[in-house]
Amino acid sequence: MTVKGIVFSALFAALMVVLGYFQISLPFTPVPIILGNLAVMLAGALLGPVYGFFSVALVVLLSVLGLPLIQGHSGLGLLLGASGGFVWGWPIAALLTGWAVSRVKGYSLLSWLAIFVSIEVFGALFDYLPAIPQLMAVAHLSFAKAMVEGCYPFLLGDTLKALVASLVVWPVRRVFPPARLTGRQGPPVVHLDA
Repeated sequence: MTVKGIVFSALFAALMVVLGYFQISLPFTPVPIILGNLAVMLAGALLGPVYGFFSVALVVLLSVLGLPLIQGHSGLGLLLGASGGFVWGWPIAALLTGWAVSRVKGYSLLSWLAIFVSIEVFGALFDYLPAIPQLMAVAHLSFAKAMVEGCYPFLLGDTLKALVASLVVWPVRRVFPPARLTGRQGPPVVHLDA
């Protein structure tokens, strides 16, 4: 861990907390529409897998320990409630997003598309894997009903957030790649003489 990496992780954690306060409750589901997962996407894509995970996990851990950082709520109920699968899935989503985006090379339109797809798949869609089963178990819903209450209404919004994240990440990573933001160097380059 570097000081630079910890500082940027804290900044992205703060961004996640602030964006988490922007939420819309829907009358037919216990899962609100939030902007906090946009910060999860950005943290993973800009900080890389390790610091992206650290940044998001920090918010989740502090919230579970009692600080009201996630939508003004705290406690173990955040992880065990109907929408808890989303919450504990966020650090993993940031890790996977950082891993996938770090593999995208270049700055062409094709690389932007690869960044968008990586963020959409790992930053948005992945989070439904832990969330839907937990919603089914906690709220005693069938799979079809859990998809109606916890997935379908959010797909368009998550795609729009992934689009915004990719439009931010694509130009920023040209100037500030994860190694520059975190002070962490990638694997050494080996030069072979012919």
